[in-house]
Amino acid sequence: MPDVLFIKTSSLGDVIHHMPALTEARRQRPDARFYWVVEEAFAPLVQIHPAVSDVIPVASRRWRGTPLAPSTWREIASFGRAVRARRYDDIIDTQGLVRSALMARLAHGRRHGYDANSIRERAASWFYDVRHRVGRDLHAVARNRMLTGLALNYAAGGAIDYGLSRKAVAETSRQPYGILFHATARPEKEWTEASWIALGRALGARGSSLLLPWGTEAEHARSKRIAAALSNARVSEWRPLDRMAALIAGASFVIGVDTGLIHLAAALEVPLVAIFTASDPGLTGPMGQGPIAVVGGRHKQASLSEVLDAFERLT
Repeated sequence: MPDVLFIKTSSLGDVIHHMPALTEARRQRPDARFYWVVEEAFAPLVQIHPAVSDVIPVASRRWRGTPLAPSTWREIASFGRAVRARRYDDIIDTQGLVRSALMARLAHGRRHGYDANSIRERAASWFYDVRHRVGRDLHAVARNRMLTGLALNYAAGGAIDYGLSRKAVAETSRQPYGILFHATARPEKEWTEASWIALGRALGARGSSLLLPWGTEAEHARSKRIAAALSNARVSEWRPLDRMAALIAGASFVIGVDTGLIHLAAALEVPLVAIFTASDPGLTGPMGQGPIAVVGGRHKQASLSEVLDAFERLT
């Protein structure tokens, strides 16, 4: 039985964008076992994909904060042993960074990656045994699928399938609710708090009950400020990613800025309005089989009326 190792460590949106490649690989190679190296915070989400045989968590983000600590070096050694525990028929680095290529180099097997003209960090291509040309102007989902197909010798194509079932993942709720994802790691991707409050009031007039999730203390404080200005919103508890997936799957709709969790909503086919302000949705925007509307774009702030119009079209 062939063993295939994927290396896609972060960020959340990138990890979700790789899932259709995994689903397609499972369909094309039903006899293979698939393994995935991913950042520890994203491991609970990857583990719910039915095609994953095992997840190898890595903590490179956390290690960067304590590079000289003995515990860091012990964890790095443990990660190295986990990666080298078996020999893989194919190792596919869809991340395309020097750090992910070095992880691929640790593993035993034939290493695949983007060629120097296709990759994000050109030096990373030096570490692969087989280098593949994939257009950089393609959406991230298409790039992952194409690289995987080239590595495993099949032509990628067909409908996007993230391999996640909304019905199977969703938690039950007595009351319908929508989710507002207002937080993002990059300030330039944010929509203003005043805009979120105005949107919440408009949705409240339509009878919508809203949840405001958060991941960091700063996001928690922002959620509380927005909720305090609304009568129809509450701040949700902190959740790991597998439970966050269950919350998203149970929602009637999601409205959010360009953050990884909107891609999870798209993957679960939850009606989604995505608000872009600083990045190109043509390259990294949400894709899926469910209802999706994208407003705004690079250096283009979406207005409240545009978001509401998009919401009305979806629902």
